[in-house]
Amino acid sequence: MKLKLLLCKVPLFSSSAARLLLGISFVFFFQIAVHAQTTISGVITDARGESLIGASVVVKGTDSGTITDVEGKFSLSVEPGAILIISYTGFVTQEVAASSNVVVTLEEDLKSLGEVVVTGVFDKRTTLESSVAISSLKIDDLRAMVPNSSVDMLKNLPGVYVNSSSGEIGNSVYTRGLSSNSSTRDGSYRYVSMQEDGLPVVGIVGKNSPDFFLRADATIARIEAVRGGSAAILGPNAPGGIFNYISRTGGTEFEGEVAVKGGLEGNGKNPFFRTDFNVGGPLSKDKTWTYNLGGFFRNADGPKYPGYTLSSGGQLKGNILKNYDNGSLKVTMKYLNDRTGPFEYTPTRNFNNPEVVPGFDNTSSLLIQPQRLTMPGSVTGLDEDLTFNAEDGWSFDELAVGLHWDHDLGNGWSTSVNTRISSKESVRNTTAVASPVEVLANGFPFFWAFSGNFFQFGEYEFYNTQTGQSYGSVTQLPPSGGPFPTFVNNGLNLPGSDILENVLLYNPLIYEDVPMTDWISQASITKELDNMSFTAGFYHAYTDIEQVQYISMAASGATYTPQPQAVGIRYTGLDGSQAMATSESGLFGVGGGIFGPQLAEAKINQTAFFLGHSWDLTDKLNLDWGVRMENFSIDQSFVVPDADASDAASTASEATGGIDGDLNTLYDNNQWVLNPRESFSVDIGFGETFSYSAGLNYLISKNLSVYGRYSIGRKTPDLSFYFGNGILDDVEAYDLQPEQITSAELGLKYRTQKVDLFVTPFYSQLSNIPIYLTFQDDTRADLSFYVPELLFKEYNAYGVEVEGRYQFSDNFSIRGVVTLQDSNVPEYETWVEGEGPDDDVRVRFENTENAQIGNMAMITPAYTGDKFRASLNYQFMGERWANELNAFKLPSFHSFDLNVGYEINENFDLALNINNLFNTYGIMAWEGPGDFRDAGNIENLRPEDVAANPNAVFTTQSIMPRAYFLTATWRFK
Repeated sequence: MKLKLLLCKVPLFSSSAARLLLGISFVFFFQIAVHAQTTISGVITDARGESLIGASVVVKGTDSGTITDVEGKFSLSVEPGAILIISYTGFVTQEVAASSNVVVTLEEDLKSLGEVVVTGVFDKRTTLESSVAISSLKIDDLRAMVPNSSVDMLKNLPGVYVNSSSGEIGNSVYTRGLSSNSSTRDGSYRYVSMQEDGLPVVGIVGKNSPDFFLRADATIARIEAVRGGSAAILGPNAPGGIFNYISRTGGTEFEGEVAVKGGLEGNGKNPFFRTDFNVGGPLSKDKTWTYNLGGFFRNADGPKYPGYTLSSGGQLKGNILKNYDNGSLKVTMKYLNDRTGPFEYTPTRNFNNPEVVPGFDNTSSLLIQPQRLTMPGSVTGLDEDLTFNAEDGWSFDELAVGLHWDHDLGNGWSTSVNTRISSKESVRNTTAVASPVEVLANGFPFFWAFSGNFFQFGEYEFYNTQTGQSYGSVTQLPPSGGPFPTFVNNGLNLPGSDILENVLLYNPLIYEDVPMTDWISQASITKELDNMSFTAGFYHAYTDIEQVQYISMAASGATYTPQPQAVGIRYTGLDGSQAMATSESGLFGVGGGIFGPQLAEAKINQTAFFLGHSWDLTDKLNLDWGVRMENFSIDQSFVVPDADASDAASTASEATGGIDGDLNTLYDNNQWVLNPRESFSVDIGFGETFSYSAGLNYLISKNLSVYGRYSIGRKTPDLSFYFGNGILDDVEAYDLQPEQITSAELGLKYRTQKVDLFVTPFYSQLSNIPIYLTFQDDTRADLSFYVPELLFKEYNAYGVEVEGRYQFSDNFSIRGVVTLQDSNVPEYETWVEGEGPDDDVRVRFENTENAQIGNMAMITPAYTGDKFRASLNYQFMGERWANELNAFKLPSFHSFDLNVGYEINENFDLALNINNLFNTYGIMAWEGPGDFRDAGNIENLRPEDVAANPNAVFTTQSIMPRAYFLTATWRFK
């Protein structure tokens, strides 16, 4: 009251003064109001500094809020003193005071299936909100395992078949019964896209497989996997799925880790060493510049020791990231220099209950023993000498640089550009096959023809090139009552005769150099409205690839035993003259056998446009749909052997002593003359590769949702078709059309604090699928190869995927994935090989079962304490038909992996892993009985063939044998 009276007496409160005071007060309160809406920014990460995409940031007590972008950043207008509630599915919610630069690290809660995903969706959504079958393997999931290859960990995903029995490379992956031509090494990854940070590892699948250049190491943050559905729209030629290996980026604080792993593979016999590292953190004081750098080095004799180091090499990967107010810019780098090799198959008997033959087991190697051979360019007709060295195995090099830019244009518009250019090269020094051939032949003398000794009459002594031990001899005499020579056994007794009598392991040496340049880009622009978003995108991949291939630049005959020993052959003519039928190391057919050198070059352009629309019809119901139009074009040229000219050259070579000019060496008298073929072009246009997909998702509650999706995707031929058939005159006559994959799926998704559950019934149909066969023309003197008329087939597949996790307590949980599936082939036509093209027989089958389709499961109970942790991976693979003629079934099997760890302190950790705990021989692949001509055409083995010879020796590949690993990990900040 005194204050009021005092103010009344002040002259200031005249009428004019009052107006002045009112004006000043208005300005004062206006400034307060303006400053009350301060714009703040921040970044949300997990405990390892990884950006959390789509984290919720809400002003407490209001409806005002936003979500973080792809780099975990956000901006928001708030009043002074505001409290922010920050939450993210699977992490503990935090409340923090608003400030000019909010930096929050969220701690993980229970692992969940409800995290935000960016792969295979047009806008960032949680899995409960999306109509896509997608799973994510996080860094802790990856650390708990010691996978046999970069794709081996995908076995932990429902609906995904992984065959890693070949080793670190040459694997195969397919989803939901889409197994056509993809269950073996040559057809692997046929319908899926293997990606690194959102772009395919290779521009086109074919001669250079994705797993040649994909290595999972400490730089991987997580793997996102989309099965079917939207993959047909957002993946290039990938209607079966997308597997995206997402790299770590640097956090707001420096941190790193080094993991040193030692082990014994091959059931505890073969040493293994590997070290991984990763470091990352800020580059600038304001922490808007960050970096991440990591990689691995590995040296190993291999699970099946071939007699020399199988794997050696490593990788270096890094990125630099700039975050700014409206987006981010990331530069990536990768350097790979690695050497490894795939395994051959193991002799097996008994189709009804396959068992490895005595003397062999799952650690036995049939890889060629050390052989070295240089073929001069003057002989091959190539520009350079070619040197085969078996100990080099398969080597892979890649140098890649990429750029990823995300920018918020304002008013709901945003854009993303992702591009990478890479130079890759794979060099192969292995055998084309490892197949037994008869020395005492009945009928056509395959071994003698391929060794160059057909109609070279005389006595041939076989001996061990290392020890000199003689195995006996065979005499070749002129024909008697038939077209072929007569062979007389002079006490020949080759090792392995208890398996197959007097056979040699035929190893044709193959040298292959495949350099390629990939430039892959994808760009998109998105418009977000109140309840919907539109995304339009462009994809382009340019691949320039070459192939220098020399199949059977020579061949090696070896004992049919584990770690085969090379066999040499001495020749004594009927006139008493003596010569060497093999080199000192056991090589014959030096100069080409019947294959010779081949050159191929191709330029491939793949261009696509896609459009996606996501529409929240209500706060619970979402519709999304998308279309994709793709164009595939290839320009290709070939240089291949000319059989007639080569015959003349070989005849001349025999008179001059062959490559070395020595008449007493018979093994190098075959020579090839290269014959350029005309280039050809193939163009498959946009209209032929139109794909579409649509889905509905209904959020019943915050814990439960259901969805349905229908898709049609199209797939153009892989490069292997064109390169594989380039020796033929009529490649263009095939007029191939894209394969079509029709799929439908339903999904139920449920999540609480204790339970995560996905249940997804699915149906897939494959149509217009070509049947690739290669036959040999026995009616021609040059035994040339040909491809019979192309036939097509169709598949139906159906099943249900189940993925779940149950948290019994804070310490104990169980995670499981189960796939129940079946598949059939309504109609199936194929060719049965005759003596030549005129004798081939076209046969028809109906309602057979598809091959390699069986029930699968992976169950992992886990205990996690304060210091100690343990888990047990249980894998089940059900029985599967071996081929589409249903000749016999591959048996089911069970296997276990044990994982134990102990955290000594917050910086140091020890882990023990035992893979294939009980050393199970679980069959994943096979080849048929007979020599390589029969073994490779597994689709032609019929039930009557098995019934006629149920105990025939065929070959199988199993899961990797038992292995022990001890890993020490040091983490630092």
